[in-house]
Amino acid sequence: MSSIATDMSLNGSMRGHDTANSIFEIDDSDILKLMDRPRPLNIERNRSFDEKSYCEMSITLSPRLSYRVADNFRLVDHLEYVYSPGRRSGFHTPRSESYYEAHPMIADAWEALGRSMVLYRGQPVGTIAALDHSVEELNYDQVFVRDFFPSALAFLMNGETEIVKNFLLKTLLLQSREKMVDQFKLGEGVMPASFKVIHHPARNSETLTADFGETAIGRVAPVDSGFWWIILLRAYTKSTGDSSLAELPECQRGMRLILSLCLSEGFDTFPTLLCADGCCMIDRRMGVYGYPIEIQALFFMALRCALVLLKQDSEGKDFMERIVQRLHALSYHMRNYFWLDLKQLNDIYRYKTEEYSHTAVNKFNVMPDSLPDWVFDFMPRRGGYFVGNVSPAKMDFRWFCLGNCVAILSSLATPEQSVAIMDLIEERWEELVGEMPLKICYPAIENHEWKIVTGCDPKNTRWSYHNGGSWPVLLWLLTAACIKTGRPLIARRAIKLIESRLSKDHWPEYYDGKLGRYVGKQARKFQTWSIAGYLVAKMLFEDPSHLGMVSLEEDRQMKPLIKRSASWTC
Repeated sequence: MSSIATDMSLNGSMRGHDTANSIFEIDDSDILKLMDRPRPLNIERNRSFDEKSYCEMSITLSPRLSYRVADNFRLVDHLEYVYSPGRRSGFHTPRSESYYEAHPMIADAWEALGRSMVLYRGQPVGTIAALDHSVEELNYDQVFVRDFFPSALAFLMNGETEIVKNFLLKTLLLQSREKMVDQFKLGEGVMPASFKVIHHPARNSETLTADFGETAIGRVAPVDSGFWWIILLRAYTKSTGDSSLAELPECQRGMRLILSLCLSEGFDTFPTLLCADGCCMIDRRMGVYGYPIEIQALFFMALRCALVLLKQDSEGKDFMERIVQRLHALSYHMRNYFWLDLKQLNDIYRYKTEEYSHTAVNKFNVMPDSLPDWVFDFMPRRGGYFVGNVSPAKMDFRWFCLGNCVAILSSLATPEQSVAIMDLIEERWEELVGEMPLKICYPAIENHEWKIVTGCDPKNTRWSYHNGGSWPVLLWLLTAACIKTGRPLIARRAIKLIESRLSKDHWPEYYDGKLGRYVGKQARKFQTWSIAGYLVAKMLFEDPSHLGMVSLEEDRQMKPLIKRSASWTC
């Protein structure tokens, strides 16, 4: 029996995860101490910074009692769960009963999440993308690595660790299979975009079939799947205190294969990762070819998580040295060249072009005339953000939510930049949040530009789907970023918007319109990560100590290299 099989049949030893040798990992001390300590930044707070309520949120927490899905659901058949409300659904801590009334959506969400669970040979291994029988399934009946992440966090926060462990192991077994598109083999170490349980009634057996992009729309292999897998492995380890899973030889090898792919040397002169359109959450042609912020932020976070999880043997130490070098270069590059605030926007507006040598200020030869008109009105006096893409003569000034939130959680953004990003969200609430959190990107592209950039994609018309659509799943990322930056009122306001209609609309995948007012024209109902994203946001807000699973503190040895935001007073 392989060590993976053995580990699946045993409950791993619950020993603490040793992080003493890592210069990047958050301290093992309680996350609440980090939240309660005085903030070193001398920054005027916006109206969302409620220091008193935030400190109360951090200090008065009582030990939480685990809310286990199994307590309130009974298995009926392979994929059906019936909700049995033996007690009030929600977060059953003394504090929740004293301070917050559990919203009725919570029970609905847990019931829907239970119905989405996928079993493989009797064991839960993930959740399907959507459970909407009113439309053609396409690939929404599969377990996606990216989509399962918020579901995994919800299960971990409620003590349901088995499904997360099984998912990590099953996707690991699918890694590096010989999947080909027109006889061209993928690189070793690629994680699948998704997998599906295939039932064979005649043989009374089940098999797992993975999709590495060879059957996906556009046939693009996912770059982000491997990063989400590493980040989830760290979240599992942090949540359970069980390092035995990460220490398995198979898990160590899986991480090294992923790292080998993205740390390999080639023709590129930048520390960022070159990626094709459709390689991430925005899985259709949307003009993100090059160095999209989403991938760079996930890359940075995955490297930091791997630095903690890798064993310090001969192979592990070699990768750790390469990771440290890449992190320093990547953080400098992103903080320098991807960051945009009012001062930097004015600098670009006055750029000279055709500059040569190391003394060049306009290093990427960005033409000032390429600045879009909307960015001048969008940029507030306070605030800033990481732009969507930077490459030679090209700067994509669009706002992308996932990349900026992950930049905060991973500490790719400095503390000052993190505050500036939250300032921007608050100042541009109507544009970025509107009536349904949260815009995946802003603004939408339209008219002739839409035809060129999207290839006339009818699903990505303006203010729809990935072209400025509103995605409820992003709520958990916003909430985590709000908690980390001490801005809980922003999260509270966004959660309230979600609770006004998401369940009534049957948990759609996305919303359309400039304000996110309409259910997406092709949105699936009962989209699992919309459900899980809401639950994770509620649990994070209720118990901020959960933040440690998805947040990394700034490395003390990586001091900020730039200080130019108009929001800074350093």
